[in-house]
Amino acid sequence: MKTSTPKPAAPAWLLIDAEGQMLGRIAVQAAHLLRGKHKPEFSPHQLFADHVVIVNAGKIAIADKKARNKIYYSHSPFPGSMKKVSMETLLKEKPTRPMEKAIKGMLPKNRLRDEMMKRLHVFAEAEHTFGAQKPVPVSITK
Repeated sequence: MKTSTPKPAAPAWLLIDAEGQMLGRIAVQAAHLLRGKHKPEFSPHQLFADHVVIVNAGKIAIADKKARNKIYYSHSPFPGSMKKVSMETLLKEKPTRPMEKAIKGMLPKNRLRDEMMKRLHVFAEAEHTFGAQKPVPVSITK
């Protein structure tokens, strides 16, 4: 029996405005678009993803308690190398990092995740460098 594999179309460019939106809702929508599940030719072992541009990532809505209490950990294999940083501090220093970490955690843990993350472009402010690609605005469902 012969099976056919559809050729992936050129990826579209989608724009999400994160101003005043909750972090989790934006991350779910972006992970869905990056995975390509909104397309009829979706296949879990192929990359049918679109490029997702997220603007105003530094202006997301987060509860004060969560900003203080959520801790991001990082470490290397050396003893005593574990570092902790709160979401509040991370938003001040690198405002795009919480969005990237949330989306990366929602993608499947396989070989395609790095390729999907290359198609994610997060900006802290309203200006972005992908105007020539004419990204189509996407609304976040509530």
